[in-house]
Amino acid sequence: MFNDIALREIQRQPIAWKYCFDFLKQTNLKQLVDEFHPKEIEWVFVGCGTRYYLAQAAAYSFSELLRVSTRAVPASEILLFPSVAFPKGKREHLPVLISRSRHTSEVLVVAEYLNAQGIAFLAVTCDGRELEALTPHVLKLPIHEDSTVMTASFTGMLLALQYLAGTLANDDAFLFALQTLPEELKRLLALYSSKIEEFAEIDVKDVAFLGQGTLYPIASETALKVMESSSTYAQYFHTLEFRHGPKSIVDSKTLIGALVSETGYEMEASALRDMKQLGAQSFYSLEEEISPLSFNPSISSVQATVSMQAFCRAFIKGDSLKSWPRHRQHRTALSTQRLDGIEAF
Repeated sequence: MFNDIALREIQRQPIAWKYCFDFLKQTNLKQLVDEFHPKEIEWVFVGCGTRYYLAQAAAYSFSELLRVSTRAVPASEILLFPSVAFPKGKREHLPVLISRSRHTSEVLVVAEYLNAQGIAFLAVTCDGRELEALTPHVLKLPIHEDSTVMTASFTGMLLALQYLAGTLANDDAFLFALQTLPEELKRLLALYSSKIEEFAEIDVKDVAFLGQGTLYPIASETALKVMESSSTYAQYFHTLEFRHGPKSIVDSKTLIGALVSETGYEMEASALRDMKQLGAQSFYSLEEEISPLSFNPSISSVQATVSMQAFCRAFIKGDSLKSWPRHRQHRTALSTQRLDGIEAF
């Protein structure tokens, strides 16, 4: 069954990560981006859907490790509002285009748009033959997935970008810590898989995922995957922002999943206690438990992603197994046809 493929791919991520690290250690990463050091030019990470959340997480990691300004934008913003996406002018930024395969149409259109104007960009992909043909600056990872839903491709591309950031920062301690993650993930999957499946059986009507810093994009991705996997509407917020208007949805049928950072533990835990008092059912993933080898948020964001993938897979109910995810295919095509038959207001 399709869901069994996804589950196998979630569980095989420690092996996929080892392949990625072997590949990265054999790649001259500094030479790949030698003309575009992030201390000299702003990197803009670009993606669609899940890849946009990956772009956000990568931007956080680069800013944290290199102490530079970086941003993430959806590919559509470059197509529709290029002057906002590149406020300094296109040549003052390095776009980093992220696409698992050759079929992410908005990213391909952006690549063609940049190519036509002679703007260099870095492509990060797993199977992007069309994207690969448009730039000499390509980081193509040895990851193959059969499921529509991104699992190892998400974490693998995020790890690769974090490895690139650590390499450019000459941070050997960070690079060493990254390479311990496959074994750590084996431990976490064995420890928490059954607990996650039990928790996913809770009957809820509203779902919200919370996170701060580099964990916020992971909370965003988790909400997306819950919507895909179970057709249950889910939302995502910065943890402390949920204390304002969004807490109005909280009752005993509300499930709150929180990715709690070590840095912001006291304030984030206080927010969760407030939601518990309002009746919410909640679970949390604590950074210290996710990544005991290092409190570096970039490292814990990758481990947290797998925990949330496992939760989303367990969240699938009943007939949803046969159609997960609804309205999705491997190829997401971009149409430029006019909106005939859609009423304007």
